[in-house]
Amino acid sequence: MTIAPSALTTNRRSLPRGIGPEAPEFAWLLAPGAEVTAAQVAVSIDGGFASADTWESGWVDRAAPFGFTYAGPPLSSRTTYHWRVRVRAGEEVSPWSATASFETGILDPAEWGADWITHPPMEHMEKSALYFRSETVLSAPVVRGRAYVSALGWYRLYINGVDLTGHSLVPRWTPYDQYVEYQTYDVTDALAAGLNAVGVVVAEGRFRGSLGMSKKGRVYGDDLSVIVQIHLDLADGTTVEIRSGEDWTVGRGRIRTSDPKHGERADLRIDDTAWKRQGGNVLEPRPAVRLAPHDRQLIAEDVARVTAIEELSGVVSAAPTGTVLIDFGQNFAGVARIELPAGAGRTVRILYSEVLTPAGELDTGYLGLGHGGSDKWFQRDEVVLAHDPVSYTPAFTIHGFRYVAVEGLTAPLAPDAATGVVLSSDLPGVSTFSASDPRLERLWQNVLWGLRSNFVDTPTDCPTRERSGWTGDIQVFGSTAAQLVDADGFLRRYLRNVAAEQYDDGRVPPIIPTEDSAGRKRNPIRFSSTSVGWGDVTVLLPWTLYQYYGDVEVLRRQYDSARAWVDQLARRAATKTSLRRRLSGKAGDLEAYIVDTGYHWGEWLRPGEGFSEVLGNLVTHRPVVASAYFAYSSTVLARIAHVLGREDDAHRYTELGSRAAAAWRSAFVRDGGSRIGDDKQDDYVRALAFDLLLPEHRSVAAERLVELITTAGDHLGTGFLSTPMLLPALVEAGHEDVAYRVLFQDTAPAWLDQVKNGATTIWENWEGYKEDGQAKGSHNHYSFGSVARFLQEHIGGVAPLEPGYRRFLVAPAVRSGLSCAGTSIETPYGLASNSWSINDGRVELQVTVPPGTQAVVQVGGHDRELEAGEHSLTFPLAGPHQDALIS
Repeated sequence: MTIAPSALTTNRRSLPRGIGPEAPEFAWLLAPGAEVTAAQVAVSIDGGFASADTWESGWVDRAAPFGFTYAGPPLSSRTTYHWRVRVRAGEEVSPWSATASFETGILDPAEWGADWITHPPMEHMEKSALYFRSETVLSAPVVRGRAYVSALGWYRLYINGVDLTGHSLVPRWTPYDQYVEYQTYDVTDALAAGLNAVGVVVAEGRFRGSLGMSKKGRVYGDDLSVIVQIHLDLADGTTVEIRSGEDWTVGRGRIRTSDPKHGERADLRIDDTAWKRQGGNVLEPRPAVRLAPHDRQLIAEDVARVTAIEELSGVVSAAPTGTVLIDFGQNFAGVARIELPAGAGRTVRILYSEVLTPAGELDTGYLGLGHGGSDKWFQRDEVVLAHDPVSYTPAFTIHGFRYVAVEGLTAPLAPDAATGVVLSSDLPGVSTFSASDPRLERLWQNVLWGLRSNFVDTPTDCPTRERSGWTGDIQVFGSTAAQLVDADGFLRRYLRNVAAEQYDDGRVPPIIPTEDSAGRKRNPIRFSSTSVGWGDVTVLLPWTLYQYYGDVEVLRRQYDSARAWVDQLARRAATKTSLRRRLSGKAGDLEAYIVDTGYHWGEWLRPGEGFSEVLGNLVTHRPVVASAYFAYSSTVLARIAHVLGREDDAHRYTELGSRAAAAWRSAFVRDGGSRIGDDKQDDYVRALAFDLLLPEHRSVAAERLVELITTAGDHLGTGFLSTPMLLPALVEAGHEDVAYRVLFQDTAPAWLDQVKNGATTIWENWEGYKEDGQAKGSHNHYSFGSVARFLQEHIGGVAPLEPGYRRFLVAPAVRSGLSCAGTSIETPYGLASNSWSINDGRVELQVTVPPGTQAVVQVGGHDRELEAGEHSLTFPLAGPHQDALIS
């Protein structure tokens, strides 16, 4: 083996800075060649690996090039470590890899010497963005500098006028009562010998800003605050610490207020430069004061920050009423950068929306929150113009929009005056998809745009109305997200928040973070913390990450949370309070495994259903849905326990899942599987996807599902929970043709109906518009975008068979009516891909199998196993079984 491992990462990041105290996890890519059986990792402060502090793992038997956990001596705070790896195949050993590095943050809470600081009691500052600053004289140039910063509210750090934070929207949303993330900055080049200025602006953010459907603010506290600790090594050998404290100054500046949902208010007449620099100052300066003592912990951030991932050019025109209207051609989350003209003292309003009215005006009322709704400030920036033209970009807000209207101008904007700044977490894209039908390519792009719009500081349902971290949405979308971007760390972080806010009895709030603070404001949505499909995120999302990333660590970290959820389902099933169930008792002795209490959202948003379903769920408890999830999550939890070596638990939950499935069949399956539950499409989809039926009933249930779809004119009838499983369930039941008819359907409810009607993201409702042309619901909800998984796994034809794609299936949809398609994905082992085309009655495939993996090809009844490498295969489109022709 002459080629060393490459592409080294730590905690799935390249050269991460400021990691926390958890043992880092190492990963790499293998070179093509022999079958790897063992790996050895070396870690050292000395990049030459010659010092006494070097730790070597020894040879560890393993084939996977990821999930290798550091097991050496405790790491030191604020230290750069270097590491390398080599692998072995039999007796052959590779060279050491090139060196990678990672840097620790502040690992011991006692090392925080800085104070949380805020403003003194002054009424006008209690509603204002806060501007903090301090100055320091350094005796020599800086050879190494690190800043560790956090805030209660979103902040930006400036040093000598340089913005080191940008569009990051930090700190990310966490259960702020419990912990707040801090960020680590390399400030070596930002500071110099002599006088230096450090400034921080703090605005509302998720801490004090408007949250959720109710738009409630000040959930976690009243006072914005910041903490700054800077460690410097100077060229003259001295070390310097700069700490926030009561010697800092606080005041006001250009930004008056800036709310995540309501937008920003700024006075552009106020200079925004001098206060950041040496010798400058804020408006109305006062000495900062220490924040009242609190119990929040500071933890290191562990996910790449939000950033501007793209910029879009806006087309400037005039709406019918004459208002300046800007169209960016794409629905997205972010802000607009607008070149505003001079007009000292004139107020200009910048309004954002996803849609236009039928008359061609900006529609800010379609969600019931803007003009004509209950919230006149929704998605609206307001600025006072300056004496000179200004390029304005809001700093501490984010909007979901395609269109912008600018009101209050006395002169038109220049044609190139508007740029859309797309904001999202900096998660690398990992896949591609192509097809001979451009509508499918547009659909796939729409899903990706929906993910980018809602993977900002935490997974959210939409970037407009609620912006809440609904557990059910990410539960159904997780496997799709894992195929679009490198989402493992991002979703691990979300699950950490889930476990932190899970109730002691195992119930799970339906939104995470909960928008809820002990002793302050309680979120009434907590009544639905019993709902299956939502709370099952504790079990099903970790399992998804294991399936797609081979991530065993997330199973370990989330195991107690998953077990607590399933155990509380078992307790509630065993305690009957539902009068209807007590009277029916269809499951006999198995009634103790029917979940018939608590609130359940049910299937949620079947085509044509609305708020009446919420009321129905309050009364009926949806036991057919709840009990199915109880059986399925118990079974998945048993699999998790087996992976972790918890065999007693594996046996217990296997038995629990078996009994729950039997109870579900006894209570809800009739006539040999031809009638299930409420006889809705989703009843049969769940039964098939969760494997709840007896083998002899599966085909009968599948036939009834096909009958329901055919009766609906080849339209789907599923909602949030079952739509992701509909097409795969049809294919696996042998009804591939029906799955394609549903996929290619172009009248509502259908994915391609949205594409036909100009959608650039996925809509919350299948229709998107009322009969009168008025928009309805969010136009940027990723849940129904879970179809992208089907596009990649079934149309393109690359799906995992073993965790992390150690073995994967290549079974493309060659009978879908397409002439060609393809997909690729960066797996933990490297790039896996398949492209196929039909020519002269033959199917031609180009398959890439990454090192350390195998592919199983299944096309038209022909099977073949492929080892690592590039493969060209040709199969007859129809005919008897025979071997592939390989060139």
